[in-house]
Amino acid sequence: MTARVLVVAMAGCLAAAGCQVDRDRPGPPRLTITIDQDSVGSPDTLTGTVRVEDVDGIDSVWLAVDSAPPIGEDGLLEPTFFAPFKAGVRTGHVLGQRVDVRLSSRDISGFTGVLDTSVAVRGP
Repeated sequence: MTARVLVVAMAGCLAAAGCQVDRDRPGPPRLTITIDQDSVGSPDTLTGTVRVEDVDGIDSVWLAVDSAPPIGEDGLLEPTFFAPFKAGVRTGHVLGQRVDVRLSSRDISGFTGVLDTSVAVRGP
């Protein structure tokens, strides 16, 4: 009878342990980009803010707009990175064309997150 009671008690403990909240699994940083305007001229300046979150800490953040090389910042191993940005849009785009915007970040574990979006080119 005591072995049966022990098995029932162990099953109860395992069931209670299964109800606890799990820690977030390691994964890429969560990325958010807010663009201040819905369209740009050519040439123009695109402005907005970026936000990156990762519980393990952020190693680095990059923002690429149009065909220009990415702008990089050190995440300082903080769990949250928030910064405004200002990036140039080159000349030569035509009405309705899309200008690519790519935000990427790497956490201290080596996971990389990427967020792609675009903004439309408006006429003169």
